[in-house]
Amino acid sequence: VQLQASGGGSVQPGGSLRLSCAASGFTLDRYAIGWFRQAPGKEREGVSCISRSDGSTYYADSVKGRFTISRDNAKNTVSLQMNDLKPEDTAIYYCAASVLGGIARLLVVQDYWGQGTQVTVSS
Repeated sequence: VQLQASGGGSVQPGGSLRLSCAASGFTLDRYAIGWFRQAPGKEREGVSCISRSDGSTYYADSVKGRFTISRDNAKNTVSLQMNDLKPEDTAIYYCAASVLGGIARLLVVQDYWGQGTQVTVSS
């Protein structure tokens, strides 16, 4: 069971990036999936999550209206479209999965983690 995050990079403020979380060994649509980030010197925070059942979503207040999480079950991926990026979005972004429960559990307990992908927003 593996998760792999990709799509990070360096962009200027106002730019966009699309992160992708791919799975091997299991199908993502059976799990709540989330994106978390950790900036230097800061605690890890939940950025956005999508449930396994009804497609409900969660966004941190700091990214609402700018980030969109979605599933592509055919490709077994979960993506995070990030628009209007700001310097404070700079962090290592990780995807994670929760085997049980929904978004509320995922924000607290993560059963599987992917490796991080660096996002840098700077002029």
